[in-house]
Amino acid sequence: MWLITLGSASAQTGRITGTVVTNDHQPAEFVNVYLKGTTQGASTDAEGTFELQDIQAGSYTLVASSVGLKSVSQPVEVRANQTTTVSFTLEVDGKELEEIVVRANPSLYVTDYPSISLRLKTPLLETPQNIQVISNQVLKDQQIFDMQEGVIRNVSGATRSEHWETYARIVMRGSRVASFRNGMNVTETWGPLTEDMSMVERIEFVKGPAGFMLASGEPSGFYNVVTKKPTGFTKAEASMTVGSFGTYRSTLDFDGKLSKDGKVLYRLNLMGQLKGTHRAYEYNNRVSVVPVLKFQINPRTSLTAEYTYQYVQMSPIGSSYSYSPNGLGDLPVNFSTLEPNMRPTTVNDQSLTLTFSHSLNDDWKFTSQLAYLNFDQVGQSLWPSSFVGDTLLRAASIWDILGVTKVGQFFVNGDVRTGALTHRILAGLDMGDKDYYHDWAQGGAITGASSFNVFNPVYGQVPASAYPVYDRSLDIRERGVRYNNQYAALYLQDEIRMLDEKLRLTLAGRYTTTGDADPYSGQVDAEKFTPRVGLSYSLTPSMSVYGVYDQAFIPQAGASFEGTPFDPIVGDNKEVGLKTDWLNGRWTASLAAYQITKNNVLTSDPEHQYFSIQLGQTKTQGLEIDLRGELVEGLNVTMNYAYTDGKVTKDTDGSFQGTQIPGTDKHIANAWLHYKFWQGAFEGLGLSFGVQHSSGRTAWYGAYDRTVDPSMPDYTRFDAAVSYQFGKMGVSLNANNLFNAQLLSGAYYPYSNFYYWQAEALRNYRLSMNYRF
Repeated sequence: MWLITLGSASAQTGRITGTVVTNDHQPAEFVNVYLKGTTQGASTDAEGTFELQDIQAGSYTLVASSVGLKSVSQPVEVRANQTTTVSFTLEVDGKELEEIVVRANPSLYVTDYPSISLRLKTPLLETPQNIQVISNQVLKDQQIFDMQEGVIRNVSGATRSEHWETYARIVMRGSRVASFRNGMNVTETWGPLTEDMSMVERIEFVKGPAGFMLASGEPSGFYNVVTKKPTGFTKAEASMTVGSFGTYRSTLDFDGKLSKDGKVLYRLNLMGQLKGTHRAYEYNNRVSVVPVLKFQINPRTSLTAEYTYQYVQMSPIGSSYSYSPNGLGDLPVNFSTLEPNMRPTTVNDQSLTLTFSHSLNDDWKFTSQLAYLNFDQVGQSLWPSSFVGDTLLRAASIWDILGVTKVGQFFVNGDVRTGALTHRILAGLDMGDKDYYHDWAQGGAITGASSFNVFNPVYGQVPASAYPVYDRSLDIRERGVRYNNQYAALYLQDEIRMLDEKLRLTLAGRYTTTGDADPYSGQVDAEKFTPRVGLSYSLTPSMSVYGVYDQAFIPQAGASFEGTPFDPIVGDNKEVGLKTDWLNGRWTASLAAYQITKNNVLTSDPEHQYFSIQLGQTKTQGLEIDLRGELVEGLNVTMNYAYTDGKVTKDTDGSFQGTQIPGTDKHIANAWLHYKFWQGAFEGLGLSFGVQHSSGRTAWYGAYDRTVDPSMPDYTRFDAAVSYQFGKMGVSLNANNLFNAQLLSGAYYPYSNFYYWQAEALRNYRLSMNYRF
């Protein structure tokens, strides 16, 4: 009887497909298309096409809207077991360009679909995986400059371990997550360079199993930075920011057409920044230039070329650390080991990406992407040798890096229908070659100065002759240590949609071959087939449940102090979850529970500096809750909570069993609330308040040294903001660490018998003004 009833209900649904173009007949990308009064919607792709599935038969009003365009609606009739085709032509709306946000469905904190770079055509609500998207509006509201700042507050269970100032080391579900840019894995041991938010459209955190997208990656997931692309609409925005510690920043965003027929589009983002910190003599000055050209060869074919240049001039790497012989946090937050006459570290980061997209027909699309990335760092790092009483013996060493990454991706995706089943196919080839050279072998003590007592430091006493002199006469390829990672992979995924697409079964597999040139043990080759199985079911049009199983395979180059080669990481991930949206898609919520088992995990060797030891097994299990969107009229929120229980379950001699995995926080909770008045005397006024909290924290380094407590103090930080929008201009003031909390992250350093940590600034401010024209 249940099957008969279900089959009868399923037979009463149809689907809607269509296209959206601008008034010059060019495809309109990123347009929201939704059925008024329902929770069902979609966004258009690069060809301006969209699809809404599993629509109950009946009469509806279909709405298309986007920033800077006049919203259009039209009646549509959906018939059972049939496809209704519609088309929209949108015109530029000058009035909407004056608004910082558009009153449309859904909220600007909510995204229905993943980006095209994730290669998925399925709505987030129906994907058997936890994917959280941080929109550009959230980044603006929180005045985030780069990935090292408060991005992680917007996703459950993510934490950033203290480390060097050039990249973000984000940990989630028990391990460091990989770094992606536009769907390409750009992770490196000490990289990539943090992307400046001026060029970022959104950030996607893909949690849990991601083997079908990664050549070899952690089962904890990755984050994908999606950069801004041309939209086809002529508009521009300028912003200026001033802030505490001598911060000055300006951005320009130009978007428009280079040809009258709209077949050549452009996007240009420029940024310049002078930025100090709460530590004396510390700075991070940056410039970024990001031009993008899109050639619309015909309505089905496009070629996009994107060039990114980022330049950084900063104080020596490691300048953000404090040191003490007694314990964590016993120095002022503005303590510094820097001197005013230290040479800067510079970074030149460049990348070129070519993306070719071609719709073979209405159901199938081919995409190829080629990328070349070049990272050139010339500088030095600071790290002391030891303490003598309260006197810190400071030292410096060269740290030059040359990184060259080449990536190629080719994939097709589309739908095939066999009777009552729809097969959503994804198949492709991934290739990559990462070549990195590091030179840190030159250095020595900083001499010729009076003793540097950390509890009573005196600056400006070090002559230029006291610093180590580095020999750069040889190219870094000759003097540096080489790391190389090469991979090639084939993958195939079939998402089988049945029972009128309410039930979705995902079957996927990936065959990966890798080769690594390692400085300690030479070449490491490995190959592996990793399967993936997922199941998602729509309980209602706005609620689904899912389960997924995935395997991990990560080759590990190198060897222990005794010279024993490391075995690859192998393991699996099991996850179940619930997703739902409310109020016609204005806000969404998700609940996920998972268990990740990893064998042959590496961690730092507490007895031998620069070496690692291999544990037997770790197990991480947890619960994650994410909520984002517009709860009531004008109130947008991002709220999340995560419980993470990561432990060593097996090791060679049992001494580490039951130990918490380094760098994990047992409890993480975040909230950000932004209320904007839309009418009345306070129209245009916005008020924001945020909190971040984590407890049960463990240092990521030295946590297996049993002579000291590896735990870190709890972390609680409050932030607030006020903004006002009037016409084309907006102004906002953000206050960070509102109540002057002592916030730090660090550990005990067993090789030299001292403590080290990074301390965040006390209360500080950023004032920003923006103008759209």
